Amino acid sequence: MPLENYVFTSESVSEGHPDKVCDRVSDAIVDLFLKSDPEARVAVETLATTNKIVLAGEVRGEQHISHTQMENVARQVIKNIGYEQRGFHWQDINFYNFVHEQSADIAMGVDGDTNKEEGAGDQGIMFGYACRETDVLMPAPVYYANLILKLMTDGRHNGDIKGLMPDAKAQVSLRYVDGKPVGATSVVVSTQHAKNMTQSDVREIVRPIVNKVLPEGWMCPEEEFYVNPTGRFVIGGPDGDAGLTGRKIIVDTYGGKAPHGGGAFSGKDPTKVDRSAAYAARYLAKNVVAAGIAEACTIQLSYAIGVAKPLSVYVNNHGTGEVDEKKLSEVLQQLVDLSPRGIRDHLKLHRPIYERTASYGHFGRKPASDGGFSWEKTDLVDKLKAAF
Repeated sequence: MPLENYVFTSESVSEGHPDKVCDRVSDAIVDLFLKSDPEARVAVETLATTNKIVLAGEVRGEQHISHTQMENVARQVIKNIGYEQRGFHWQDINFYNFVHEQSADIAMGVDGDTNKEEGAGDQGIMFGYACRETDVLMPAPVYYANLILKLMTDGRHNGDIKGLMPDAKAQVSLRYVDGKPVGATSVVVSTQHAKNMTQSDVREIVRPIVNKVLPEGWMCPEEEFYVNPTGRFVIGGPDGDAGLTGRKIIVDTYGGKAPHGGGAFSGKDPTKVDRSAAYAARYLAKNVVAAGIAEACTIQLSYAIGVAKPLSVYVNNHGTGEVDEKKLSEVLQQLVDLSPRGIRDHLKLHRPIYERTASYGHFGRKPASDGGFSWEKTDLVDKLKAAF
């Protein structure tokens, strides 16, 4: 029997968290290459520490992108986040670039030609998930944790909030009754702040944001509302802790409420199934739930390097569905070509739409007019209803 009454916790981190700085720089580099060549290949990692940024990875494209162009993009990202502090300033950071051309062995296995369909960029497993806990069909704990930090960041950028700095984390614990969230048992927010602010000052800035995000009556008890529990958080960002691309994969997806295949998204062009197939799995799972076929749905896809077709398409409706899961898997594969090229064409992933995904989750976001977050569309609902 599944557990019905429990407390579940998810966390999020802000755009100024050291790891998220790195994710965003890496994704901005991806966008830089895709603007120049929609078929560009990019796999770029970023390391950040006190007044230093290091890029490493491999790329391939029709037009040459210089190290200077990459450096300018990275500095602009850091400026946009708001880092102008002594230990990490967009103007003063030392920049090291070790990006080189893509391996010919990888290119040979992945590229398609007249006799061979384009294969997956690597082996791997990818998961997608959707549920009815929120309007955007995301698990509630991670959705609310993301939203708390997003509103704090928006307020900092537009000037409504004074004294908060870029680095922040949030953690939301929700109580579930009969499998549904009913309220918060605790909320933790840690945020970098100006040195003249007290813990109480920060607490009263954060409180109304948390109250706004959580549904009415869901606020945790006062003794379980933790804001900067250590009492002080002035030194933050990469000056306080080193950052690295791909270290917040659970924050990027479902907050631990669903499996993650293990591969990070940021810094990878959409030929990499770590990214594109995870988006496709979310797209399919969200449409299944939006169509009313199940209350919750997990989808797993698996691939082999150089092979176009997925090795498996697993569907689990967690006992909440009215249809045969094997039949549902077959229908989903008929509706969407799940080869790497098929996914990119269906979701139009060749566009420079990735920098914005690096913070506050890749899922549960609103599809944009320029094609961003296309995997959040529910345009398969009618076809799924017709099939069943």
